[in-house]
Amino acid sequence: MCRNIRTLFNFDPPATEEEILAASLQFVRKISGFNTPSKANEAAFYSAVNEIASISGRFLSSLESTAPPKNREEVAVKAKARAAQRYGK
Repeated sequence: MCRNIRTLFNFDPPATEEEILAASLQFVRKISGFNTPSKANEAAFYSAVNEIASISGRFLSSLESTAPPKNREEVAVKAKARAAQRYGK
C-alpha cells in the first residue's frame, strides 16, 4: 500500500492538495489495515485522512531547503529506470 506515498517536499511546482490528500489516504490505509473502511468506521477513517492532509500541508509549507527544487519529470524517469532494472521490462 505505501509504495504510492511519494516524497512531496522541494519540488517545482510544489505538491498539490490532491497529492497530499492521496498520500494521507495511503498512510491511513496502511496504519488502519483497511483499504476501504466499513460503514461503522467510515467517518473516523475519512476524518483521519483529512486531518493528516491538513497537518501535512502545513508541515510541507513550513519546511525550508537550501537545495534547488527537484524536477518532477526527472524524478519520474529515474524511478522508472530503477523499476525496470529491478523488475525487468
